[in-house]
Amino acid sequence: MSKTDLFGDFPEVSAKAWKQKIQFDLKGADYNEKLVWESPEGIKVKPFYHADDIMDIPKPLTPFEHKWNIGQTIYAANVRLANTKGLGALRRGAESLMFTIPSKEIKIEELLKGIDTKITPIYFELQFLSISFIEQIIDFVGTSKSNIHLNIDIIGNLARDGNWFFNLKKDHEILANILKINKTHKLSSIVSVDVSLYHNAGANRVQQLAYALAHANEYLNHFHKESDIQKIWEEGAGIKPVIIFKVAVDTNYFFEVAKLRALRLLWKTLAAEYPINVDCQIIAVPARRNKTLYDYNTNMLRTTTECMAAIVGAADVICNTPYDAIYHKDNEFGERIARNQLLILKHESYFDKVSNPADGSYYIESLTKEMAEKALVLFKNIESGGGFLKQLKEHTIQKKIKENAKKEQERFSRKEEVLLGTNTYQNPSDHMKDTLELYPFVKTNTRKTLIEPIIERRLAEELEQKRLKDE
Repeated sequence: MSKTDLFGDFPEVSAKAWKQKIQFDLKGADYNEKLVWESPEGIKVKPFYHADDIMDIPKPLTPFEHKWNIGQTIYAANVRLANTKGLGALRRGAESLMFTIPSKEIKIEELLKGIDTKITPIYFELQFLSISFIEQIIDFVGTSKSNIHLNIDIIGNLARDGNWFFNLKKDHEILANILKINKTHKLSSIVSVDVSLYHNAGANRVQQLAYALAHANEYLNHFHKESDIQKIWEEGAGIKPVIIFKVAVDTNYFFEVAKLRALRLLWKTLAAEYPINVDCQIIAVPARRNKTLYDYNTNMLRTTTECMAAIVGAADVICNTPYDAIYHKDNEFGERIARNQLLILKHESYFDKVSNPADGSYYIESLTKEMAEKALVLFKNIESGGGFLKQLKEHTIQKKIKENAKKEQERFSRKEEVLLGTNTYQNPSDHMKDTLELYPFVKTNTRKTLIEPIIERRLAEELEQKRLKDE
């Protein structure tokens, strides 16, 4: 094969030359007015991107050998059924399991019976905080290395529920004790940050990233002050510790790819400010905010796009959501379709063949940089205002999310934010009243809370309630 420079006859064209050519073709029309649009985050999107736009972006954001796993979420109220479902999911292509644990009465040895935790990553979402339950997990693992992640997020519980599990002091003491009893790092990770809450409540992408960073910084600050805890978290048994970010992804494909990449960049920037060596893992799930009751099959198209964005954005685990999850109870058909979407993407669409496919894309790299920069500015503002916890208690975070959610809802009402089959191209013969197994709208439960909780709400709820009433 000839070593001749195949592109030697094609001179490089500068970004300035491209823009001049475009302006000439516009025949006097304003370049910015005609071709540049602004996202809700304030990012101006240009009609073309050039190598000059990505000169100072750190590379690579993820390792070259990066792989992603197909995840399966399982609600474990019934231990026997949850174990059976987990084993079945693994036989049918799932590569990791995420168990939601509603009660500390659950027996871990029964839940994980027959599951090799050295091979299969296991993620827990505990709806309570209990040292005795964690000790049960550690005793089950024994002295061998495992791939178990606890995903404990005491601040996330405060933000979602409005209350601590117990109180600020006791919650932090329990978290510290859990780290101490796991000092040999038999478990792969303890701490997580649930960013999906902010997305599903209506925060824009820059807010999501800034809140994720400020949320995680509260944990870093706490561990930094407790030097023994910091050492335990950082060192142990040859396993590099990680912090888990659970992130919701919507259908704005390139922006969501950039959001996940920006999150890794921001975490590296933040962690570098502390004397620790902790990686981050990203669990990606489809956003709930844009899912619809009517024309529900469209949800399948949305989740496919969202899972693709998570793959290209280099998520570590992707847990797809069944198309009927907002109105049907867990069912084998919906879960199988959701899992098969990921199997097709991985094994038939070859999304497992290339690590970091977004590297070098001028557009995505530029979005990553701008999103990270804007989020860093907002993060610094939060820190200068006393930090994330203080602003949660003052309801500043809740107020900002509500303001953005209101703007997004207004765009939905004006049909600028389109949900096909819901606010455009409605099918008048669609009837859902007799199909509902779950209540698909926000439930109100008046009770006393320490702070105002952050409430997840779908964009289509008000419109759907009217349509149900009119059926």
